[in-house]
Amino acid sequence: MTKRYAVILAAGQGTRMKSKLYKVLHPVCGKPMVEHVVDQISTLNIEKTVTIIGHGAELVKSHLEGKSDFALQEEQLGTAHAVMQSEDVLGNLDGTTLVVCGDTPLIKGETMEALVKHHEEQGAKATILTGHTESPDGYGRIIRNDSGLVERIVEHKDASEAERKVKEINTGTYCFDNKALFNTLKKVSNDNVQGEYYLPDVIEILQTEGEIVSAYQTSDFDETLGVNDRVALSQAETTMKKRINEQHMRNGVTIQDPANTYIDAGVTIGRDTVILPGTVIKGNSSIGEDSFIGPNTEVMDSTIGDRTVVKQSVAHNSAIGSDVQIGPFAHIRPDSTIADEVKIGNFVEIKKAAFGKGSKASHLSYIGDAEVGSDVNIGCGSITVNYDGKNKHLTQIEDGVFVGCNSNLVAPVKVGKGAYIAAGSTITEDVPGESLSIARARQVNKENYVQNLNHKK
Repeated sequence: MTKRYAVILAAGQGTRMKSKLYKVLHPVCGKPMVEHVVDQISTLNIEKTVTIIGHGAELVKSHLEGKSDFALQEEQLGTAHAVMQSEDVLGNLDGTTLVVCGDTPLIKGETMEALVKHHEEQGAKATILTGHTESPDGYGRIIRNDSGLVERIVEHKDASEAERKVKEINTGTYCFDNKALFNTLKKVSNDNVQGEYYLPDVIEILQTEGEIVSAYQTSDFDETLGVNDRVALSQAETTMKKRINEQHMRNGVTIQDPANTYIDAGVTIGRDTVILPGTVIKGNSSIGEDSFIGPNTEVMDSTIGDRTVVKQSVAHNSAIGSDVQIGPFAHIRPDSTIADEVKIGNFVEIKKAAFGKGSKASHLSYIGDAEVGSDVNIGCGSITVNYDGKNKHLTQIEDGVFVGCNSNLVAPVKVGKGAYIAAGSTITEDVPGESLSIARARQVNKENYVQNLNHKK
């Protein structure tokens, strides 16, 4: 079996993006576009992948570490020059090499597999991935001979009227016989206006030497999109979002309004879960089966169990169990753990807190830096006072505690198992288990106060 290799071009800065972030690191549905390319290549039987890095080299490496080897293009002198940087790793190997741009996040593994297979079946030295478009202006046209092989690539500015009517275009993705590629790269000249070495010149040289140059046309032109500016980035985001949502729906997830639902590439969702409009699910989030998420909910890097409802709320970097009710308008902040059968109601904020099974904070509470046991009831308006102006302190609420409305638990403090906190209390000392703690001023009623006040006037 022919060995296969891949070269990913990711050295450019991307000036048209007008950004401090290097082009290939701009995210599409939560993942840098170059990582989309590498992950799709990983689905192929590839012996070695080499990513050509330049601008932002260390940042690119940090995202792709363990997924690719790297070669540095210190000076950006064109696409052929970029591929040459991988010669030390690939130059002497027999096999087939796939060359893909790191700014094509929509390209699919099955398309690249079909391209490589076509290349090897044709016995070609080079094969071009082409696409069909009704608006080919600006693209190089693919001119084939009567046998269907590529006769030449004609750039738009150089094309005749007849050639400009051709709607098959060069996408910039190629497949090469590996040794032929590196031998021919040495023959590429930079005798052009930009003074750069261009990879399509390899195609022209192979053709003039009588080698077979073939082409494989993808059936999905959208996946060939190269992202060079923010407009193209938004187009890629839209297409990827549609692809991701459709995959979840085919896997048994109901998405009520796909056009207004935003799910990142790394998200997993179980069957029979319903995602309502305006929901954003980001990062490495995971949602179980039979849950309801939304509307207008944001989940980031969080896990949610089965049969859980999260509506009109935000959850970040937290673990939420099964049979949980959250919202509306709740905020689950990072490092929180919500056990099964918990209720977090409207306008409740949880931060770096563990909430035990069956516990409730139904409305208008702040629970931060706390350990809350099982079957605890936290009344409306109650808070853990966790910050003294310099440091955060822990509040411990053991199983079965009842916290009355408008109570302040001033940390560090511990409320023992089964204790009751009277409404309106400010607790500054530990509360023993199964006790009632009242920490509020005694009520005083001054009768005839208004009448006496009027007499003084």
